Amino acid sequence: QVQLVESGGGLVQAGGSLRVSCTASEIKFSSYVMGWFRRAPGKEREFVAAVNWNWSGARTSYADSVKGRFTISRDNAKNTVYLQMNSLKPEDTAVYYCAADFGVVISTRPYQYDYWGQGTQVTVSS
Repeated sequence: QVQLVESGGGLVQAGGSLRVSCTASEIKFSSYVMGWFRRAPGKEREFVAAVNWNWSGARTSYADSVKGRFTISRDNAKNTVYLQMNSLKPEDTAVYYCAADFGVVISTRPYQYDYWGQGTQVTVSS
């Protein structure tokens, strides 16, 4: 059974940093685009970042709201994807979800993704 397990969420002050991780099991990790989404209270789930993998390496994509502040990376040997979040703002407060989409094309649409983690809470205080 495929599992995506997030970790690393928590409470941080505005301007601070946090790294969340997601470890996958029971999938061929390198064959999947790995994405991060988030859902803030009262809002819809939104795309944050994604990273693919192919013969030439990894390519990344970011939402405009996090570009330059967040960095997504993956370690295929550990079946893990990371999201390093710097210069955090109160509006980054949300539940962050890891997701896996088979293939190499990066999508920003949640329905494209095959598997989801349970989410980890990130709270940024002002």
